[in-house]
Amino acid sequence: MTHVSARRGTLYVCVAATAWGTGGAAGSLLFETGGLGPVGVSLWRYLLGAAFLLALRPSPVRLNRRVLVVGAGMAVYQTAYFAAIAHSGVAVATVVTMGATPVFTALGSRFLLREPLGRVARAALAAALIGLVLLTGETALQSRTYSIAGIAAALASAAGYAGVTLFSRVHKDDSQGTAVGGLLVGAACLVPFALVEGVVPEVSAVSVALLLYLGAVPTALAYGLFFRALTALRATTVSIISLGEAVGAAMLGVVLFGEQLTPLAWSGCVLLLAAVAVLALGSEAG
Repeated sequence: MTHVSARRGTLYVCVAATAWGTGGAAGSLLFETGGLGPVGVSLWRYLLGAAFLLALRPSPVRLNRRVLVVGAGMAVYQTAYFAAIAHSGVAVATVVTMGATPVFTALGSRFLLREPLGRVARAALAAALIGLVLLTGETALQSRTYSIAGIAAALASAAGYAGVTLFSRVHKDDSQGTAVGGLLVGAACLVPFALVEGVVPEVSAVSVALLLYLGAVPTALAYGLFFRALTALRATTVSIISLGEAVGAAMLGVVLFGEQLTPLAWSGCVLLLAAVAVLALGSEAG
């Protein structure tokens, strides 16, 4: 496996976060055009993402402990996120999950991996969290649907995501194999839930195009680059830069769905981008 520099790893995470930011919009359109629910969309997303990555991989994927752990973790955080949405709505689930993930990752990175969290990283983490709250907090407060069960599920989702990030940071050989295997195992874990919800999409040119896009860009491209970046960058750095996904999703909401952002939300976008930029310019390999 060729070495990835810190600069290239940072670019990989930025591209991955941008790609993830388009996943919500594609998923929302699929709910309308494909007749699928959240779990069904995620199942197809994982399966198609794995298929695209396998097409680019010359050697077969080995089913080992690393792949099983990553796949189970991906299924856990995806399922827990859906549970959080069911109990507390999209806004609350998003702000809690995305806000808690870098915190859990930073704590795990510091105490489990012994990776130092410098002043720049601490400042970027604080700025990113404040930006996230400014961007999404008002919508979350207006939803008035949050519950203890929803918050707990969102925290479980964040813990699962942080766990996958930390584990992949330690076991960073064959990052592409980890991405493919993780997606396949994650899909297998989602099958029982998808069968209950409904797994066969309504076939049309639009739904097929959306499924292919969801599998190729926010999944195959994003996860492939994410796991590759973890071979070069500290887990906390990757986690904070990934919060740029929230900005991309908000911009797509404005452009595609006519959503309007308040001045506070725009301020949150700027603060989040500033935090990401500081880390991107000063990132170091670990």
